[in-house]
Amino acid sequence: MHIKVINPNTTLSMTAKIEGCARAVAGPGTLVEAVSPRMGPASIESHYDEALSVPGLLEEIALGEAAGVDGYVIACFGDPGLQAARELASGPVLGIAEAAMHAASFLGRGFSVVTTLGRTAGRARDLAEQYGMSRFCRGVHACEIAVLDLETDPAAREVITEACRAALERDGSDAIVLGCAGMADLCGSVSAEIGAPVVDGVAAATVLVQSLVTLGLRTGPRGEFARPLPKAYTGLLAGFGTAG
Repeated sequence: MHIKVINPNTTLSMTAKIEGCARAVAGPGTLVEAVSPRMGPASIESHYDEALSVPGLLEEIALGEAAGVDGYVIACFGDPGLQAARELASGPVLGIAEAAMHAASFLGRGFSVVTTLGRTAGRARDLAEQYGMSRFCRGVHACEIAVLDLETDPAAREVITEACRAALERDGSDAIVLGCAGMADLCGSVSAEIGAPVVDGVAAATVLVQSLVTLGLRTGPRGEFARPLPKAYTGLLAGFGTAG
């Protein structure tokens, strides 16, 4: 089985961290390949960043289809381009916010999301509603650490841990969802510190995609998620034309 994990930003050090976390939970015989697109933002922290990350992400889906990839993980908590990726992919595609929220809903009556910057909290709330998780999501909290600073700020681990601890108490939650793929490697240490389950979406999505492939399941190819209608694109998007 071949699972492609796409970090929609172009920071390769973060992609390497994501790959390590995904490989740690993959089963025997599963090849995990993590990539960044050749074009896009260095990090995704706004609607603008998210929109401009999608073409590079979809190019990686197309490359994966040509290489026979079995399933995909979109490793950004905004789940950018998820629906479009499902139209292109022959196997299942999961976003890490989607996977993490569903996994956390199995662990108690409610979870809290701890994310990076406050400006991204609205997107997390929107996704919780979109995925039918609003009844479980008791709060979204920002630690005000920029995505790229997760790798360089020596205080980041402590700040995130304390934000998770405070979120549990404030919301009365049973679990924490880490709201950024750049936090993936903190899952175990934070859980041990706060004494509660902490869900990393990279790991959750990898395991769920692996399970769907094992079960022979994929996105239904009829109606909304059928292949895009054939048409030409122009300018910088000329290479994205579809054949149906």
